[in-house]
Amino acid sequence: MAPLEEYMLPCLNKKLFGLECMGCGIQRSIALILQGDFVAAFHMYPAIYTLILLIGFALLNSFKNYKFASKIIITLAIINVIIIVGNFILKHF
Repeated sequence: MAPLEEYMLPCLNKKLFGLECMGCGIQRSIALILQGDFVAAFHMYPAIYTLILLIGFALLNSFKNYKFASKIIITLAIINVIIIVGNFILKHF
């Protein structure tokens, strides 16, 4: 077990109900990215790269305001919701 995995929080939803939540896999995916295993990180949590892009752009926009920033952020957020919900549905049904 990698040192990072020792500090990961367990999914309360999975423990109580036996079903993974929509965020299950994000911690392990980040750990895989930090280890350099980018493909496995995508397989673990498909929305990881679009989430990084969304967070990165939002942070960048807080320092320098871009003209169409709100449209870009909303578009990225919608893409993330579609990927996360789609992945959740594919896992469970």
